[in-house]
Amino acid sequence: MAPQGNTGAGAEAELPEYAGHYRLESCLGSGGMGVVHVARSTSGMKLAVKVVHAEFARDPEFRGRFRQEVAAARKVSGAFTASVVDADPDAERPWMATLFIPGPTLSDEVKRNGPMAPAELRRLMAGLAEALRDIHRVGVVHRDLKPSNVLLAEDGPKVIDFGISRPKDSELRTETGKLIGTPPFMAPEQFRRPREVGPAADIFALGSVMVHAATGRGPFDSDSPYVVAYQVVHDEPDLTGVPANLAPLIVRCLAKEPEERPTPDELMRELRSVAASYDTQAFIPAQRTGEVPEPEQEVAEPVRRPKRRLRRIALFVGGALVMVAAGVFASVQLLGEGEAAAKGAGTPQAKATAFRAWAARPESGGKGTPRCSYGAGRLLCVRSGSVYALDPSDGSLLWRHSADTDRWSVPPALSGGLVQPLTDYGTRLEALDPASGRTRWQREVPTYNGLWSTGGMLLVAEAEGTVTGVDSATGDTKWSKEIPGHVTPSFSTFPGDPLLYVTSTSADESTTRVTAVDAATGDVRWEERLDGALTPIGSEDGSVFFLSVDQVFDYAKAVVRYTPASGATRKATLPVPRQGAQATVHDGIAYVLAAGGSLEAVALDTGRRLWHLETSVSRGSVPVSDGSHVFVTASDGRLLAVDAHKGTLVGQTPTRLGTDAGEVAATLPRPTLASHRVYATAPDGTVFAVDARKPSDW
Repeated sequence: MAPQGNTGAGAEAELPEYAGHYRLESCLGSGGMGVVHVARSTSGMKLAVKVVHAEFARDPEFRGRFRQEVAAARKVSGAFTASVVDADPDAERPWMATLFIPGPTLSDEVKRNGPMAPAELRRLMAGLAEALRDIHRVGVVHRDLKPSNVLLAEDGPKVIDFGISRPKDSELRTETGKLIGTPPFMAPEQFRRPREVGPAADIFALGSVMVHAATGRGPFDSDSPYVVAYQVVHDEPDLTGVPANLAPLIVRCLAKEPEERPTPDELMRELRSVAASYDTQAFIPAQRTGEVPEPEQEVAEPVRRPKRRLRRIALFVGGALVMVAAGVFASVQLLGEGEAAAKGAGTPQAKATAFRAWAARPESGGKGTPRCSYGAGRLLCVRSGSVYALDPSDGSLLWRHSADTDRWSVPPALSGGLVQPLTDYGTRLEALDPASGRTRWQREVPTYNGLWSTGGMLLVAEAEGTVTGVDSATGDTKWSKEIPGHVTPSFSTFPGDPLLYVTSTSADESTTRVTAVDAATGDVRWEERLDGALTPIGSEDGSVFFLSVDQVFDYAKAVVRYTPASGATRKATLPVPRQGAQATVHDGIAYVLAAGGSLEAVALDTGRRLWHLETSVSRGSVPVSDGSHVFVTASDGRLLAVDAHKGTLVGQTPTRLGTDAGEVAATLPRPTLASHRVYATAPDGTVFAVDARKPSDW
């Protein structure tokens, strides 16, 4: 969230000192109903915290609207909005904390630097269209899209302010002082029939925002909000100065009737077709008289504004005042069934190819996000008190097996030809037939505090430090021993690597003892003491890779590669320390995702950062990569795809929060790659599959 226009909360903008347990450091700006502060979480994460003015905190109706804003913002939180981190609409002074996104608002950018260049305008329009597509997909209508509610972040525009009204932004109010909206960016139906406002109103606002970005003014311009309201309903927009190849699209957005406006998907398709035309861009010359131009003039016919008739304006002002008294105001509207929902941008239909994307919810009840892996031609998953298998081609349920625990932090493993449910603790091991889900073997074990699978073995770490190797196929004990130098070993395992890695960091964090253990025998294959506090993140081509971290503040500082055969160590320092970082390695490149959504690629042979992207994902999974794309699961259920070579966001799925959106899991399940497909899961219990090669179709 970027600075807001300081429309004045007076001295109140400096208070209070805390919102919840977030310390407010400075004031970003003040609007009609709240103050936005820069704040820090206990761990040091930078946030933007909106605190409601005291006068509105006493208004029960406003509290309800604020509660609705929080709910809507949580639903759409992700790549195109400032992700909600925390909120308390019931506090004495209601507040909402979102991820701090550096970047100016579109309003401030145009004010400081003038109209945007043609290529920037196309990217802005595409980004806003994509944002509205995802906002509408989750059943939300913004209703107050305007330049001050668009942040220009490094990775594209972000839409903010879902529902807080700002009376001081407009002179047009109800009798009780509630905001109707911001007239230059409101659709005609918001004045004529506000109860029927649907997603198309946001498309109208998008058109108005684009005119502002291209010219520094709106398509309907007057010092009087009542005159502007009349122009919005009756006059044609003034698009003088808008690039000619964007003008037809913007005119369609500004159609008076909602059904005549394009959907976000239609906008994105048409914008792709004009992407290459900017080298020969022509601008619409000034035509403010409303006269019909000569044929040789390079002006699009529908972009003219007729002369205004002052008598009609005067009549409309009277009508506008009646509407004000009727109590019309702008807020976030959740789409219901019926006409409004039907006008929204729907999910694109799956294309007729060999593989069709699917989404399934195998369990009607249960809690938490499913955790899945791929094995034996099946998608093997756990959630709540069950283990189940899905057909990877269509998501149909093949079998379900009840489990005596609901504590799952990792997906099942296929080891020894059997499905091995891996839970954090327990007293019993069980292996299942991958074809039927029936128990093939089970055995009681001493209470354990860790279970891992690799190389056809299960490793059970008992409470006192002893590790037992169990044959995955039979359940027989193969070995039991302590790991020298590690009091309570916790292992890291990586696909295709038969070794387990256990680390112990010195008290002063100056060194880390790394031990590689043969899973089949429990023997130590090699051991080394490396500099720094290290966390294993992968193994590849005979090398092991680590994040070098500050364990006190949870900051990753570098990626380290250690090659046991030669004893060589190479360190690639991150340009900026990353808090709460998770990482993976693919083909010698480390992909590092930090808390707050910063994703970067680091080449481990040169130590050079290849690219950096701010995804605006407040919390994400460990990234995975197939070499062409990097995939990340977000806490709101989205799956994101980033071009592995360019570092650009190329696709994402809708949010799927479910009813337990307020609960926070310690870790998020990473996506699963198999046969050019990506399998992912969401908090509402959904398991879904998409084509890994075509993220733009998601």
